[in-house]
This record gives sequence, structure tokens and C-alpha cells, in this order.
Amino acid sequence: MGTRERADIPPPWELVSHLVRAALGAADPAAAVRRAVRLKGDHLHVAGHVYDLSRFAHVYVIGAGKASATMARAVEEIVGDRVAGGIVITKYGYTCPTRRVVVREAGHPVPDEAGVRATHEMMALASRAGPDDLVLALISGGGSALLVAPSEGLTLRDLQETTALLLRAGATINELNVVRKHLSAVKGGRLARHVAPALLVTLVVSDVVGNPLDVIASGPTVPDPTTFVDAWQVLARFGLTERVPPSVQRHLRAGAAGRVPETPKPDDPVFQAVRNVIVADNRRAAEAAAARARDLGYHALVLTTFLEGEAREVGTVLAALAQEMAAFGRPLPRPGCAVLGGETTVTVRGDGMGGRNQEMALSAALRLEGLENIVVATLATDGGDGPTDAAGAVVDGQTARLARERGINIREALARNDSYHALKALGALLRTGPTGTNVNDVAFVIAGPPRPATHP
Repeated sequence: MGTRERADIPPPWELVSHLVRAALGAADPAAAVRRAVRLKGDHLHVAGHVYDLSRFAHVYVIGAGKASATMARAVEEIVGDRVAGGIVITKYGYTCPTRRVVVREAGHPVPDEAGVRATHEMMALASRAGPDDLVLALISGGGSALLVAPSEGLTLRDLQETTALLLRAGATINELNVVRKHLSAVKGGRLARHVAPALLVTLVVSDVVGNPLDVIASGPTVPDPTTFVDAWQVLARFGLTERVPPSVQRHLRAGAAGRVPETPKPDDPVFQAVRNVIVADNRRAAEAAAARARDLGYHALVLTTFLEGEAREVGTVLAALAQEMAAFGRPLPRPGCAVLGGETTVTVRGDGMGGRNQEMALSAALRLEGLENIVVATLATDGGDGPTDAAGAVVDGQTARLARERGINIREALARNDSYHALKALGALLRTGPTGTNVNDVAFVIAGPPRPATHP
């Protein structure tokens, strides 16, 4: 698709807002549910499968995650009064009005007592479902922290301390969830056991690179391929085996020795009555952003949806990509927009405030200095990057110069993990507010039209 005339093409800073809206629109959980679920008479169509509601005594709705409340409202709109009741757990501030499904709010990313109470309430409802019932589970990113039911012998504080240690060590979501599944009475397929013998259909909004169902929200309704030994090895990898609470150490050792039952595996008969469907993910968000860029006259490409690594190092790679586009028109000629999706990590070494997307952008700013009409923007699709009110940041070739003029030392801010305050002072934060969804992160590397040549 060719680009439009240069006068019609929005500059990079203006393009960012269009890309953000397109990505978030594609990740909208209510729209995703409506695409996947239809009701025709008594027949509920879910991603190619048909369920005759007349044969079920009750339809219950359960779930957890940042998008679960929005998903629940969409299910209510589709299924209507056939919903007998339900409960979903979402992050504080991510709720929305529902009629038949109760919405509980709880702590994220570190679990809290509200999460414990809500999870036990959900487990009780799930256990009431019988062989003639249909249970719709709504799972999205954040569910790992919101579904909180410590294994026997463990406390909420044990889970909080272990989660915090892994987060600060820079553990990936995959590594973190291996441990969390083996400290829980509900994660790693155990929620499916509570639902059995009812039929269970799970709708998933993925926030994990590559969409591994066992990792998203710690896989409460899918078989768990990991073991207690794997969980212990994750702690060992980060030097945490002696730093996690003694009760966690004892529990994992007992599990590795076979004295605590493992999470349910793929051959467990409980999964014969379970179906899991991904309704929204990072790929859809990235592709929608690229399509919008093309509509506005940019050459656009989704470069990857598997972006991972240390945030500040990935930021350097984004800047290098911008330099390549500016200097040689690769992989896209100007005006060009490269879209990258995934989720990076931050190894916390300082006492500052920030998030992976802010750290990524601030790091990129160092290498962008002097480039004209070039922008790098980063976005957490849930609207909350780390423990801040920002979703990410937008930087360009002037950001580093402006920082010096205002007495802001970017390298020092990165060393202290204090990207938030540096970017706030530079007016570079990207704010969306809670979006009601979560499909990882999206980054945009934008090279606007080159400046017209000047002639004497």
C-alpha cells in the first residue's frame, strides 16, 4: 500500500495517539468476547463450538484479571438472564457495572487480603456447580496476583514476600508463575478441579508472550506442565532459595520430594470437560496499530510480538532501529512505523519509581539524540506501567538535550530505576488511565517524513 502525499501524513508525535487508540481498540476485552461468543436461540456459539443451553440447569460466570469485569459485562449482554450468578476478581480501579456477576477488587501485582477473600468466595461458587451446569471462566492478565488461595501451611504474607522478591530480581512472568502455581490451591489447573464435574469453558485475554495457556494468570483452568522441582530451580536461579520465607522453602522441598500433591497434568481426566479459548492477545493489538499507521500514510510493519529482555537494553535496540530507519531506510523507508509487541523486565537495583515501558523509553532517548522527526513510544496496554499512573512514554531526538537543559541526568535516573520522575519532568509520560484490558506491551519506532532539502 503506497503512502499518501507528504502534506497529509501526520508527524510522528501526532501518529502516536492514533496508534495507541488502534492497539487498545483491538485489545478491548468486551469486543473480543462479542467476536468469540454468540447466542442464537438456545445455542451458545463459542469460537466454533456450540453449547445447547437448554440442557444446562445453571450458567455460572467466574474469572480473574484486569479485563475480567469488562468481559463479564459482555457475557451478561450476550447470555442475558440465563446467567444464574457469578463472581470475577479485578484490580483496584478496573471495575465496571454488572447485573448478575459480582465484581470484587483486589491487589496487583502483590496479592492482598481482599484477593484471598474473593478467591475463596469464587472457589465456593465453583464447587457448587454440578454435572448439569455450564461454567464460563473469564481469565486475563493480572489473574495470577488476583487469584489468591495459599496452599496448606502457607500464608498471604508468604506469597507477598515471595512475589516481591521475584519481581525485584527481574524474573519473567513465566518464571514467576512457575513458583506461584506451586504455592497455590487454585492456580496451575486447580480451579478446574473445583469446577468439575461441570462443563468449563474459559475465555482468555492473553498477556503473555506466545500465549502459553498454562502461564496466563498461572493457568487456573489448564494442565500444568511444570513441577515443584521447576519452581525450586527458579528460586535458585535468582539466589532466592534462602531468602524466601521458611514456610515456602519447606513447602517446595516437600513437593519436590513427593510429599505434597503435584498440580494436575495433561492426562488428568478433569480436563476432558474443559475448553480454553484465546479471544484477544498482543498480536491483534500490534497488527491493528500497524494497519492504522498504513491508513495514515506510513509504511508499517509488525517487527515482532516476542519482544523480551531487560527493559533498558531493549530500549537501546529500539533506538538502534530508529537510527537505521533514519540513516538507511531499513527495515522501512520514511515515513515508516515499526511496531513491536511483547513484555520486557526490569531488574530493580535502585530506590526510584518507574516501569518497564518507561525505563525502555528513557534508555532509548540517550541514543536518539540529534535525530530529526524520529519518535519512540512505549505502551503498557493495561494503562499502568509498574506502580505508576503512566502507561509508558514518548521520546524523540530532543529528549536527551532537554534533560540536560533541565538538570536531569538520564543515566543516573536509570541507575536508580527512577524513570518516572525523569520522564514526568520532561513532559514525556504517556497516560491512558486504566484501560480494562491487558495484552502485554507495544512499542512504536516512528520515522516521519524526511525534511525537504533546502537549496541556496
